[in-house]
Amino acid sequence: MNISFQPLSEHDYPDFQNDVKDVFSIALIEQFGLPQDKEFFMDDDINETFHNPKLVTYYIYADEKKAGGVALHIDNESHNNRMELFYLYPEFHNYGLGVQVWNMIEEMYPETVVWELITPYFEKRNIHFYVNKCGFQIVEFFCKHHKDPTVHPRPESFHNEYFRFEKQMKR
Repeated sequence: MNISFQPLSEHDYPDFQNDVKDVFSIALIEQFGLPQDKEFFMDDDINETFHNPKLVTYYIYADEKKAGGVALHIDNESHNNRMELFYLYPEFHNYGLGVQVWNMIEEMYPETVVWELITPYFEKRNIHFYVNKCGFQIVEFFCKHHKDPTVHPRPESFHNEYFRFEKQMKR
């Protein structure tokens, strides 16, 4: 597939936000049987991400069809970068597109020293993808016994239990 990235403007944020909520809710429904109106990401969480001055956001296209999106926190001083959000529409799963996209992201930011991301504990598909396909390592597990000091706990456990991944880049 021919992969390309299109930078988002602020005008695109509402659609990107809705895509994130729709795609991420699929795993919640599969795992917990949650009703469709139960959201993993709240609007305020996503909006806060959008207003970070170090954020770069892209729509991902595969053969000129919109296939998903990615939001990256790029620190040009420390070169410790973070994937904030990454999604592909379900019809683009299982074609190797995610690995192609990730490899392109690494090529776009060659000065990166370390990439970081988090994913919920129940997202086995994501865990497999990041560890086995992209070369990340799980470096921390946040839960009730080890809380993330940067995040305010929520009543739903799926918000409070997640892995932190890192990928050390060769320089």
